[in-house]
Amino acid sequence: MFTAMDQTDFLARRCVWVNGPVIVGAGPSGLAVAACLKDQGIPCVVLERADCIASLWQRRTYDRLKLHLPKQFCQLPKLPFPDHYPEYPSKKQFIDYLESYARKFDIRPQFNESVLSAKYDKACRLWRIKSVSTCGSVSSEVEYICQWLVVATGENAERVVPEIEGLDEFKGEVIHACEYKSGEKYSGKKVLVVGCGNSGMEVSLDLCNHNAKPSMVVRSSVHVLPREICGKSTFELAMVLMRWLPLWLVDKLVLLLSWFILGNTESYGIKRPSIGPLELKNIHGKTPVLDIGALEKIRSRDIDVVPGIKKFSKGLVQLVNGQELEIDSVVLATGYCSNVPYWLQETDFFSKNGLPKTPFPNGWKGNAGLYAVGFTRRGLSGASLDATRIAQDISQVWKEDLKQKKQKVPTLRRCISTF
Repeated sequence: MFTAMDQTDFLARRCVWVNGPVIVGAGPSGLAVAACLKDQGIPCVVLERADCIASLWQRRTYDRLKLHLPKQFCQLPKLPFPDHYPEYPSKKQFIDYLESYARKFDIRPQFNESVLSAKYDKACRLWRIKSVSTCGSVSSEVEYICQWLVVATGENAERVVPEIEGLDEFKGEVIHACEYKSGEKYSGKKVLVVGCGNSGMEVSLDLCNHNAKPSMVVRSSVHVLPREICGKSTFELAMVLMRWLPLWLVDKLVLLLSWFILGNTESYGIKRPSIGPLELKNIHGKTPVLDIGALEKIRSRDIDVVPGIKKFSKGLVQLVNGQELEIDSVVLATGYCSNVPYWLQETDFFSKNGLPKTPFPNGWKGNAGLYAVGFTRRGLSGASLDATRIAQDISQVWKEDLKQKKQKVPTLRRCISTF
């Protein structure tokens, strides 16, 4: 017998035909693709699991965050930053820019929509994307069917929380860096920051500026570079040098200049990798730290650099050198990872770590209408380049299809799903 409840459940599951691409993710990468498609006159649907655009920036970043690179390297296609913005825009300024970007190109993501799976249907030669749409306490399943799928969830979709012996026994607060906002509430407290990347360095500096007592765990080697050299962005200088010089020589020049400005970082417990910063970024995607003041605090011992962790106990952490520290809180600046393997049923284009198998600059296009943006390990400049390429590639097929059909079709066509 078909009850009213059955009928409600049946109608709650919809099938939606999308005439253009489906873009998964409404961060800067997803917005960039949507804008480039709109500029080509191609409709699209943007799915976002959060309730806002750029949720990583809006919900999971600390208050003091600024862009690490000059604004000209971080702007999205077809809309530069406002002239009055500083060289390194703040978190709020960048979010304002992204919201104005979405308004300018009339990008309206479908929020609170989590993709469960995406699979290519070889028989129909179409993509099937299943998601759960949540509105208040009501959830409904939706299946989107489309010719193109753009994966724009990025490299930093999920936090990485390492397994450390005894961490679950520790009685103090333990948070990931994505939950950290300000060091204000940590004044006078001993805080262990696990990780020495850009986030670890900046969190440690922020804690120090709020009169906390941070200890930063430096387990592996890392390149620390000045943000600027002779008044010019270190990144910009490296890009200019690479026009005429090989990468290995640029690495040597950057490290030499960094040594003159910062001194020998190994004397403070921060060992440099044997591979140069640019080569390391190209091969392993490991971003060098751009110093904005943390190294000065390390020199003055306001930030204590400590080696790797052996184990935690109720109020202590034991380090690999046998030293024990009394601590009140732990901030895990242990990075992020891609979540693509959890929902995309595809093994040819993406590897097990959720990144494209083909390295930059050719990791933006897969087979059967599959694209990736925001996985170049080159920040927003890499995402903008890929977004432009993706829109141009789809546009070629789109225009050819229009010639054949010789008629205008609606953006969305809805039907009842039977999955």
